[in-house]
Amino acid sequence: MPDTARAPGEGPPSSLPDLTDEQAGAVEALVSRAAAADGGHPLSEASLLALRAPAGSARHLLLAGSGGAVVGYAQFPREGGAELLVDPAERGRGLGSLLAEHLERLAGTEPLAVWAHGGAPAAAALARRRGYRAVRELQHRRRPLGTAAPLPPLELPDDVAVRAFEVGRDEAAWLELNARAFADHPEQGRWTAADLAARQAEPWFDPAGLLLALDAQHGRLLASHWTKVEGGAGEVYVVAVDPAAQGRGLGRAVVLAGLHHLDAAGCSSAELYVEADNAAALRLYERLGFELDTADVLYQRGTAGPGAG
Repeated sequence: MPDTARAPGEGPPSSLPDLTDEQAGAVEALVSRAAAADGGHPLSEASLLALRAPAGSARHLLLAGSGGAVVGYAQFPREGGAELLVDPAERGRGLGSLLAEHLERLAGTEPLAVWAHGGAPAAAALARRRGYRAVRELQHRRRPLGTAAPLPPLELPDDVAVRAFEVGRDEAAWLELNARAFADHPEQGRWTAADLAARQAEPWFDPAGLLLALDAQHGRLLASHWTKVEGGAGEVYVVAVDPAAQGRGLGRAVVLAGLHHLDAAGCSSAELYVEADNAAALRLYERLGFELDTADVLYQRGTAGPGAG
């Protein structure tokens, strides 16, 4: 990504507390163009949801080209890593560096972390030039489903029952489980009722695909597997096991329950994201046939002020 001169008529990015429907649509179109060119997911789900969230959830940087179209976008979130994206047709002209510079100004003297999706070499090169280092890796893994790739049989402990999530009944218990299971996770463990409601409002949400494992005698929620289906592809979306219930094989059980659900729904494959340093989860997923596809990398810059490095 050489930092060559920009075309006449292109100014600095606009910094906005929220986006209009038209602006959000323009960014979503940019995301679609990048996905078509690069594959994968150019922005995280949380960042996509923030495009249409109320003011205050994130700061949005819009970069317009000489014709007025959005050619670059960056998001400075309330928490978690920032993200930036450049139109595939406009790359190699320094727009990524320009957006990164403005993100650094928003961060001030605080450390800034920025996600690079798919492990693109250009993103790694940009990170090196601006003094960032890789601090986290999120692996994207995939396995086929169907008769060509049969699943192991589902076996549940005798004292555990599995049922589907019930809207209006299970929200509080699921959020409590999620907080316990992901107490040390920088994003997942902080989900609120509003975060859950935002995903329940998405077109892909299906309560039948959110499976709950409960203590058969007392009804206490022990684990869950939230599956997701979009465009015929299945995803192991969120797997949560209560730390107090670990060691009983519930992780494997709920993962398999969800995979069997996706298989029965006609999905040709299942995908998931897993932290690269989560050795136990990696072993489980590898034994279930999930192979590495790509990786998202979080790059972080230290406490030096804007312009350093």
